[in-house]
Amino acid sequence: MKNKRIYVASSWRNEYYDEVVKCLRKVGHDVYDFRNPPSGDEGFKWSHVGEDYMDWSPQEYRERLHDPKAERQFSNDIKAMLSCDTCVLVLPCGRSAHTEAGWFAGKWKRVLVYIPVKQEPELMYKLFDGICCTLEELVNALEE
Repeated sequence: MKNKRIYVASSWRNEYYDEVVKCLRKVGHDVYDFRNPPSGDEGFKWSHVGEDYMDWSPQEYRERLHDPKAERQFSNDIKAMLSCDTCVLVLPCGRSAHTEAGWFAGKWKRVLVYIPVKQEPELMYKLFDGICCTLEELVNALEE
């Protein structure tokens, strides 16, 4: 098996994320962990830019995308995305993770969806290279 460079796309709130990162590293893959980027920065959260982030207007949101903290994390993530050959989308997750997975698919890079618990069905996951329901399935799919 050739080890992969894997971008794990998910949410800060995803309770399965750490387990996936740990498992994939244990079997020898190089895994990007957005919660602990290699730059040594604390992983990005909008609350680092402003505690009132949920109250921002669309214009304020657009402006805050240029905050140095947001720019730094965006740079970390983009560098990792460019260097990785595979994306693992760990559900449940939100818009950013789905945008990242879509970017990978658009670059003809491999995308696997990991669904550890019941989710609302999504037809467009057919765009991706596989759906795995257990960590064992995920590890096996990465060997293909």
